[in-house]
Amino acid sequence: MPTHTMRAIRLHEHGGPEVLRDDEVPIPEPGPGEVLVRVHAVGVNPPDWYLRDGLTNLPPETRPKFSLPVIPGTDVSGVVEAVAADVDGFSVGDEVFGLLRFPSFDGSAYAEYVAAPASDLARKPAGIDHVHAAGAPMALLTAWQFLIEVGHDHPSPFQAARHRPVPLDADTTVLVNGAAGGVGHFALQLAKWKGARVTAVASGTHESFLRELGADEFIDYTKSRPEELVHDVDLVLDAVGGPGSSRFLRTLRRGGALFPVFFGDFDDEETAKLGVTVSGAQVRSNGAQLAELGRLLEAGTVRVAIDSTFPLADARAAHERAARGHIQGKIVLTVA
Repeated sequence: MPTHTMRAIRLHEHGGPEVLRDDEVPIPEPGPGEVLVRVHAVGVNPPDWYLRDGLTNLPPETRPKFSLPVIPGTDVSGVVEAVAADVDGFSVGDEVFGLLRFPSFDGSAYAEYVAAPASDLARKPAGIDHVHAAGAPMALLTAWQFLIEVGHDHPSPFQAARHRPVPLDADTTVLVNGAAGGVGHFALQLAKWKGARVTAVASGTHESFLRELGADEFIDYTKSRPEELVHDVDLVLDAVGGPGSSRFLRTLRRGGALFPVFFGDFDDEETAKLGVTVSGAQVRSNGAQLAELGRLLEAGTVRVAIDSTFPLADARAAHERAARGHIQGKIVLTVA
C-alpha cells in the first residue's frame, strides 16, 4: 500500500483561482462498493469553478450540499490500487476512468488518490492515454445523456418533465452552439456518428478544428448572428446555454427542440407559439454508459481534444486558463 498521505487541491474558502490550495491529506479508504484509484489525470469542468465560486450561479434550492474544506473535481483516469471486498469487475492494476458521484460535489478528484464508486467507473480505453481519458467523462456523458440516451429516471432540478433525446439520423439537422468546448466538440461528433448534418457555432479560431471533427457548416459568432442565418433546424444543442439561449428558438422548425446544457430563461408562451420543445437533462455518473462510450473512444469514432494540461499543483493556472474562455476541447490536470 502507498504511504498514508497524499497531495490534494482543496478549497478552504470560496473565491477566484487563488483559493485553490495544495494540501497534504490522508489517503481515503475505499468503502463498500468502492475502489481506490491512483489518479494519473483529472478533467477540469465548469462545476469545479462553480464550486470554487460557492455555487452562486445556481438557484439556492438547486445547490448541492457540501462543507469546507472540500477537494473539487469529478473526472479521473488512473489505476485501481485497492478494491473493497464486495466489488466484482475491477482488480488491482486495472486502468479505469470515470465521472465520480455527480451531481453531488463529493467527487474529490483533484488528488493523487480517490475512493470511487465502482459503478461510476469503466475500463479506460487501451488506445488512449490517461490525459485524454480524463477529458472525457463529464463532457462526453453530458453530450450522450442529452443527445442519445438519458440512462436514468432521476428528475432534473431544472425542469419537471423527463428529458427525451431527439432521434438523430441522416435526415436530421443539428446546430451545436459552443461547438469547440468540452460538451460541444463531443456533441458534434456524436451527431455526426448518427449521420446528422451539423452546423457548428464557435469563434473563428476554431473553424479548422471543427471542420476536422466533421462540421458541415461553420458560423463564427464573432462575425455573424447564427439566429439570423439558420432556419428550420431540427435540434439545437446549446452547450453555452444560460440567459442568451432563447435567441436560438427562431432557428428551429415547428416541432424542433432546443437543448440548453446550462439552464436558461424561456417564455413558455413563446415556445408554445413556435411549436418547439425546450429540454435538458442533468448529467449523472454512469459507469455502464461510460463503458459503451469507451468503445467509441477506442475505435477513434469519438476523439477527445485537449486544450491544455497543467500539473495538479498548478490547478490555479488551469482555472485561470478556463476563465479566459475560448477553450478548444478539455483542460486536464496531470498527476505525476
